[in-house]
Amino acid sequence: MIRNMGLAVAAAAALGACAMAPGGAGSSQTASTRTAADYAAALSDTRRLPAEVARDPLRKPAEMLAFMALRPGQVIADVRPEEGYFTRLFAPVVGEAGHVYAFVPNQTAARENAFADTLAAAYPNVSRVTGALETMAFDRPLDVVFMGEEYHDFTIPRFGVDVARMNAAVFAALKPGGLYVVLDHDAAAGAGISVAGTLHRIEAAELRRQVEAAGFVFDGESDAVRVPVDNRTLSVFDESIRGRSDRFVYRFRKPG
Repeated sequence: MIRNMGLAVAAAAALGACAMAPGGAGSSQTASTRTAADYAAALSDTRRLPAEVARDPLRKPAEMLAFMALRPGQVIADVRPEEGYFTRLFAPVVGEAGHVYAFVPNQTAARENAFADTLAAAYPNVSRVTGALETMAFDRPLDVVFMGEEYHDFTIPRFGVDVARMNAAVFAALKPGGLYVVLDHDAAAGAGISVAGTLHRIEAAELRRQVEAAGFVFDGESDAVRVPVDNRTLSVFDESIRGRSDRFVYRFRKPG
């Protein structure tokens, strides 16, 4: 698992150390060093909003990028990016040869299409796609689909999402070997989806069960944004824990 490493420089050093492990090829070391530099450049990109940069110590963006192993030339969908905290990181990393789709669900399009259009105007390799989660599709196969603190919302009945069909659409959109990375607020053991609409949390084990049911293989987890002192009984919007809730990051792989 990716451990808390702090700033982008620390993430770069960790990647470099991995590249120098016994048996590693020189070309692998060079690639890791280059990728670490890409992450550091993304974090320092001047197009990032000051309010978003201020959230970095809690959101651990360098660790998140390293866990996803995102690299130049890849194609990624950011599902419901809202104001674009992660989109603004993904776009510089994948670069001119890659692409980021800012996917806006129909349910939130009236408010959030404008956010995605702002992102597309700021980054030439970002485009907005609006549609139903159950039938989301893109004009090329994807390397990664990312969902950041949104999955729990899609299990709330008022959203009207068929989550099984949504996960099947993600599976279909990915290349063989592609990754589905989900970040969300953890609920207490046994809670399932019962507190998604009240505490805005989902039990990690239940999310894993749902995603694996679509054919994905569990490929790892990160504890970068785990907060053990959160007892998972409060709403994530409670001021005493807002921004400091216990979160999990799961990585799933499409077989192939």
